[in-house]
Amino acid sequence: NRRIKLWPERFQDSEDEFDLIFTYKELVYDQVVEVLNSREQVTCQPVYVINVDIVDSHREATRGALIICEICQCILHLSDMENEIDGLLQAFEKKTDKGFLHTVCFY
Repeated sequence: NRRIKLWPERFQDSEDEFDLIFTYKELVYDQVVEVLNSREQVTCQPVYVINVDIVDSHREATRGALIICEICQCILHLSDMENEIDGLLQAFEKKTDKGFLHTVCFY
């Protein structure tokens, strides 16, 4: 993390808008969704929140990063993310034996 960001950042303090947010623990997923749903919706821009439970170990973090990278590459090729993301994540659940939580929130 020190190579990526200069100091700890709190998502709930960010005013940036994202298209896609990944979390790695269900508790964090719940918190992100809660923060997004508690904000006033101004632009109604959708943000997709996806959770992939990753065990906190070097091996699983590396595996998780590869899975997330592959999901992102596949999402780039979707013609209609809103209607195709469910099928994509189901395919990844079968391929990786991991469960994915996901929802759509709005800014």
